[in-house]
Formats: sequence, structure tokens, C-alpha cells
Amino acid sequence: MNKWILFMSLYAVSANPAKSGWEAFMTLCNRLTAANFVYRSPEIPAPAYIDKKIAVSLNAAHVVKRLGEKTSTGNTLDHLPSPNGPIKVTKRVMYPTIGTIERLDPALDAIISKDAVAEIIADGFDWSEGPLWIEKHQMLIFSDIPPNSIFKWTAEKGKELYLKPSGYTGTVKRGGEIGSNGLILDKKGNLVLCQHGNRQMAKMNAPLDKPLPEFIPLANSYNGKKLNSPNDAVYNKKGELFFTDPPYGLEGYMTDPLKEIPFQGVYMVKKSGKVVLLTDTLTRPNGIAFFPGEKTILVANSDPDKCNWYAFDLRNDKLVNPRIFYAANGRDPNAKGAPDGLKIDKAGNVFATGPGGLWIFNKDGKLLGKLKLKNPASNCTFSPDEKTLYITNDMNILRFKMRD
Repeated sequence: MNKWILFMSLYAVSANPAKSGWEAFMTLCNRLTAANFVYRSPEIPAPAYIDKKIAVSLNAAHVVKRLGEKTSTGNTLDHLPSPNGPIKVTKRVMYPTIGTIERLDPALDAIISKDAVAEIIADGFDWSEGPLWIEKHQMLIFSDIPPNSIFKWTAEKGKELYLKPSGYTGTVKRGGEIGSNGLILDKKGNLVLCQHGNRQMAKMNAPLDKPLPEFIPLANSYNGKKLNSPNDAVYNKKGELFFTDPPYGLEGYMTDPLKEIPFQGVYMVKKSGKVVLLTDTLTRPNGIAFFPGEKTILVANSDPDKCNWYAFDLRNDKLVNPRIFYAANGRDPNAKGAPDGLKIDKAGNVFATGPGGLWIFNKDGKLLGKLKLKNPASNCTFSPDEKTLYITNDMNILRFKMRD
């Protein structure tokens, strides 16, 4: 192998006499097809690909440096000496893919490219929910509800525990789905949580990069009665908080003796802190999001008997003109899941978790296609450019690179 490297090095220099030995070899490396190791260097803007067993540093002695030191995440890291300083070499992580794309309308091609794939970037969770991409820290955080935890994922370190407890801080032991569910940021960049166990909307009283299980309640009752278990939430541009309140965090659900409110509401928290009931007409209100312009709001109803997405107009602190945006009638009876968390992009396209995976609609409620998944999907979140969607998929966390 060393003789082969030396031969290729001499060939690279002879083929590029105007370049230094290092530059010539890097030009050659860029043409190699083996992509198990990738590095970036300030003096070489494009990544160069190195053979998976060795990385070469062409100094005066043509030193061959082998890689093999494992980090705690399983990646292989090392540094190569170069004329302009050491270069960090990182093993490229290859994630397993999952799901199939069902294309029902040609308009989907502009949203999801023909070669788009969903990858499993983390797994091993009980019931994942509430994904939130935080660009400043290049991390995805998400709830794992039964163990009362929030995890984070980064490309560098993979999955790590982020916060525990996340949804229930009481001292009395109880069962059920006690952890946090939906996670969002307020206008100041604070983490806001839908807390099942504590039955409240709350703000974490700690910076994002130094999380602590200390919470400031934002809403925990309506007309003196304790909320059921806030599930999903969204802010409008005014800084008003909207959230859904189904019974899933109650140990006995609808028949739990601690349930104080007879209905399942959709609420708004005004900037003054006042909690306003917007509607009590939905049986299991769940995912919630605004269409562009914030005049219309979309709410998922996760009741198997009323498996619909509902649109409402927001007017004078009330939801009016209720209508079915899309009804999942005739769905595959074997498809797992129900209308759950959802997001709406800047063009008004809806990405909604539902029976059998992720459903994609245009702004008028036309079904364009699906990402079909075997296990139930619960929620999703965009990257800042809206080209990548992160999906909580039961025990898995998915990264769906929709287009370049």
C-alpha cells in the first residue's frame, strides 16, 4: 500500500508540474471515488476523498499516516499535517434509509426531488415527539415522552440526553405519558414546552446550551380549572401563544379522575398572560400551525373516528368558519398513526403526520403525496431553508432531505 501511495504521489506531481507536491496530490485525491473519509481544509474549498484505510500527508518524507482512533460516537477522527497546518479528517456517517415516496400529483416534484430519501439519524426511543431544529447550535432536540426526557442530536456527536425531567417535575410517582411533547422557541429564543405531566405550557428558565429542569408556567388553567395536557403549540408574529389540549397526558385519558375540563380545547395565551379559549369543538385537537399571513390556522384531530385536519379563520380572538381541510376517510386500515403534528412552509404547503406516515398537501388541501412509513409518525420540523424535514417516527428520528 505504501508503494502504491508513493507511486500515485509521484504520478500526481509529474502530471501537474506547475503545482507543489501537496497541491498535486490533493487534486488527485479529489478524483478518487472512495468516500469513506472526508476532510475540509481552508486552502482547499472542496472536500477531498481519501481511501478508507489511510490518509496521506505529503510532507518532505512522504509520510503515510493511518487512521483508526475511535471517538465515543464511533466516528474515526485524526489530523493530517499539511503545509498550512493540520487538517481534520472525519469519517462520513452513512445512515440507513427508510420509507417510500408516493407521488399523487406532479406538483410534488417541485417540493420533493426524485432522488429524495429519508434517513434514520437516531433510534432507540420509546415515543418520540416535538422535534425542533435550533440553527444557532446546529442541533435537533425532541421529546421522548414516556421516560420524561428531551434528547438532542448533532451531526458531530449523534444523540445525547438534553434534559430530564422534561414534562413532569412532581414528587408523586405516576404513570402515563408524563414527559414533554411539543417544543418551540418564543420570540426571545427561549425554549417553550408542552408539558404533559405538569399539565401546562412552560418556559425553560435556562439558556439553550445549558439546559436545566427549571420551568416558568405560561398557562396551566382555564377559568380556574387545570388544563388536560398541552400537546402542540405555535407562536404568531405578535408573540401570542396558541396550543392544543387533548387528554393524552392524563393517566386515565378521558375518564381520569383528575380531569377538570370537560372538553378538549384550543387556546391562545395573550401577551398579557390571559388564557383565551378559541374552540372546544374538536374531540382530539393535536398538531397546530398557521398558514402564511396568519389569518387561517390548521389543527389536526387525532380521533380515529374523526380523522381530519380542520381549518379555521382567526378573527377577534376566536376561531370562526370551521371547515374540514382534508378528511382521511378511506385510509388504509392497517396504516399506523392519526393526524398529529404538522408544519406549513412559506408557500402554504402542509407537511402533516398522519395514518401511514407523512402527508403533503398544497395550500388548498389537495393531497400531493406521502412519505409512507411502517411505524407511526408524530411530528416534524423544518430546517431554516425548508429543504430538509426532521420527523419523529415512533422509536426513530428521521432526516428527510427533500431537495437540494
